[in-house]
Amino acid sequence: MEITAFANKYNNARYNLFRWRYELEATHKFALALAFAGLTGLMAQVRFFLPFTPVPVTGQVFAVLLSGVLLGKWYGGYSQGLYAALGGAGVPWFNGWTGGVSALTGVTGGYIVGFILAATFIGWFTDRYVRARTFQGMLALMMAGVAILYTFGALHLSFVLGLGFEKTMVLGVLPFIPADIFKAVVAAGIASAIAPKVAYNGEVDKGYKPRKLIF
Repeated sequence: MEITAFANKYNNARYNLFRWRYELEATHKFALALAFAGLTGLMAQVRFFLPFTPVPVTGQVFAVLLSGVLLGKWYGGYSQGLYAALGGAGVPWFNGWTGGVSALTGVTGGYIVGFILAATFIGWFTDRYVRARTFQGMLALMMAGVAILYTFGALHLSFVLGLGFEKTMVLGVLPFIPADIFKAVVAAGIASAIAPKVAYNGEVDKGYKPRKLIF
């Protein structure tokens, strides 16, 4: 009985959290997006460099992946848009406590653009489909989000440095795959644990019932 009661409280808590988030007024959602932009900026300072590439390994990807889940299909993307826009305007929250347009036009600018699209993509599926909130669904979304980051980051890196395909992959994609797979798995685990497995906004598949209650 205690386990059942705990499970019910847990399920109700995550439903109420996402329902609350969904029903917030736009100003409050904007405030949450701004807060998540700040979190992305903090995670950007968790970084280290590999000796053969100008692109650092950072914690930003983790914040980006979760922003889509926690803020939803539009405000997840808005949070990363604010991160890019305010950072470009001079707020020093890009990696290494830097800011300015040069960070957006430099070697890592494409990844920042990818942040916006990845968060929007993940948020759209999270809000629209209950089945996307299982661990398997979340992992697929997180991996797709990482692929979006790589696509825009690599294209921009190739353009800025004038690189061919193979060199771009060596400098901008391949070294980061193990760490980003790990981030995607962890983010998927957290997201699937906190996302409700019932509809909170009239989802397309609102009658879907996952086999596992938690994941």
